[in-house]
Amino acid sequence: MARKILAVVPARGGSKGIKGKNLKKLQGVSLVARCGQVLRGIEQISLALVSTDNEQIADEARRYGLQVPFLRPEKLSGDLVSDIDVLQHALAEAERIAKTTFDIILMIQPTSPMRQESDVLEVLEKIQQGAYDSVFTVSETDSKGHPWKQFTLDGDAINYFDNRGESIIARQQLKPTYHKNGLVYAVTRECLVEQGALLGKKATYICTQRLTVNIDTQHDLLLADFLLSRQRDLGGSL
Repeated sequence: MARKILAVVPARGGSKGIKGKNLKKLQGVSLVARCGQVLRGIEQISLALVSTDNEQIADEARRYGLQVPFLRPEKLSGDLVSDIDVLQHALAEAERIAKTTFDIILMIQPTSPMRQESDVLEVLEKIQQGAYDSVFTVSETDSKGHPWKQFTLDGDAINYFDNRGESIIARQQLKPTYHKNGLVYAVTRECLVEQGALLGKKATYICTQRLTVNIDTQHDLLLADFLLSRQRDLGGSL
């Protein structure tokens, strides 16, 4: 039996870093719209919805094929609300409205606009074919950003974030580290509801080789817009 898949696009209206961030456009297409463009081509997805507290975002989502079966309550719209709380709420509402149970939940964040349909398909294949309860997309962290090469500042004092950094002479001594790039998260219902986690007990990953951008600042918007323009010009992926 085919597993039922729920895709959730979390897109609240408030944002301290960039006002109206989720409606900002890259190459003429908003961040929310880009999620809809990717998801509408994936037949495996049973329901793709946006979780938002904002009517403008809701209207934009509908225009690009995302469902808006509810508006997110105010208590889930603050800066410190966790992704788990948002996803658990979206799952409960979706199951109540659709009168069904979903097996896999995808989180598709608008702030990661370099996403491609193939990213979603690869994650879905891995979580369905393997005995995993969660799959993240990650990118290798540049060695300049390695934890052992970072510092903390306290007044006018500077110290290594990790004392092991003092012994590092060449980057070849560093074991590679990775960071979540926000392209795709997939979790089973059991992982989200019973474990209350995104990174479950049987978690794995897909490592993205191309450059990605996560939108937090105006600089990120400019960089992503430039990369997407080059992607189009070259007719391929970066």
